[in-house]
Amino acid sequence: MTDFFYLIPISIILGLLGLLVFLWTLRNGQYDDLDGASERLLYEDDQPRHDPLP
Repeated sequence: MTDFFYLIPISIILGLLGLLVFLWTLRNGQYDDLDGASERLLYEDDQPRHDPLP
């Protein structure tokens, strides 16, 4: 029974921490362009790398 007095505040703190991290990422624009990254990956111009010869 005394374990609940430790586990409940720890779980509330971790939940609030997760919520704060989510709100921080939302405010910094992490979810603004979800399709852009996948399209940039597919339609990127592939150019051969010019590695210098050893």
